[in-house]
Amino acid sequence: MHQDFSLKNISIEKNNHPLPKPGADVNLGFGKYFTDHIFTAHFKRNQGGWQNFQIKPYSHLSMDPAACVYHYGQALFEGLKAFRQHDGKVAIFRPEFNANRMNQGCDRLDMSPVPKELFVNAVKELVSLERDWIPTGMGTALYIRPTLVGTEGFLGVRPSDEYLFFILLSPVGSYYTSGSKSVRIWVETEEIRAAKGGLGAIKAAANYASSLHAAAKQKKNGFDQVLWLDAMTKDQIEEVGTMNVFFVLKNEIVTPALNGSILPGGIRECTIKLLKDMNLPINERPVTMTELVAAYKKGEFLEMFGTGTAAVISPVGELQYKDLTMKLNENPDSIANKLYKEFTDIQYGYKEDRYQWLTHI
Repeated sequence: MHQDFSLKNISIEKNNHPLPKPGADVNLGFGKYFTDHIFTAHFKRNQGGWQNFQIKPYSHLSMDPAACVYHYGQALFEGLKAFRQHDGKVAIFRPEFNANRMNQGCDRLDMSPVPKELFVNAVKELVSLERDWIPTGMGTALYIRPTLVGTEGFLGVRPSDEYLFFILLSPVGSYYTSGSKSVRIWVETEEIRAAKGGLGAIKAAANYASSLHAAAKQKKNGFDQVLWLDAMTKDQIEEVGTMNVFFVLKNEIVTPALNGSILPGGIRECTIKLLKDMNLPINERPVTMTELVAAYKKGEFLEMFGTGTAAVISPVGELQYKDLTMKLNENPDSIANKLYKEFTDIQYGYKEDRYQWLTHI
């Protein structure tokens, strides 16, 4: 039986005790502040599927101590942004992409998929209600975190028959403490994030849990993030814990080909499109540290940058691999800076959205 996931079926309970909004002079950081409301929906396999579509005051969630998510890790999330454009309009960046990617993750974790119409409509309705929370400065946005967890209470290894889908919102600034400046990246050669056949290609919470130890260790050493290598050779490059990566070499720009353990990032996909339209030689192929070290020593490794929803485009100023410190080009005419300007011009409405990436509300 077809379910109706239209906006009219989302009930709204207003928060009678609004949270204080951070002032314009506050450094928002990333994920420190949350808006007045959240969206929730429940799935019960034996009780008609998806139900109870609600926007309600931001509050704690209540789950059975035996909930599947606590014991067997059925947890997925997505990340996207809404922007306050220069003319005051509000635009959400590619919600359909994130809806589709979440459901690819649902398939891998054997979770009930979130209907695309429900996902997109819930995002639009919640952002519309919280539009006063969207910051106005360049480099700021309203971060949107849709999350799906298994909630059925049981002990015994199997998929849950009940799920909670919820969305929370957070006004954010720059992801990295360095702001828009270049970041320092450590190449991890001992621990691994994911392996082919595992969960690396989806936004499972487990991927991030496995990255925390190395990332926390290297942050103490002054690095912003960790670059992960493949599980087998410890040479083939995969991704940074929070970003896909691109390398500007003498004769081409390369990004690691999706191989089953690399997350197919939305900004990655858009970046490839932009580079092609700029008539630059972009290739998706395997990239190794052996290749990069050789290119660097010959003066042919010119630039590196990361792509992701949180940071958009992040130039890498330093890449540390074992005892080799690679200092990379940070000139104002870098490809990373050109891409960042192109993305932000579109997101903030200064340039035509020729790719139809934005959903206005």
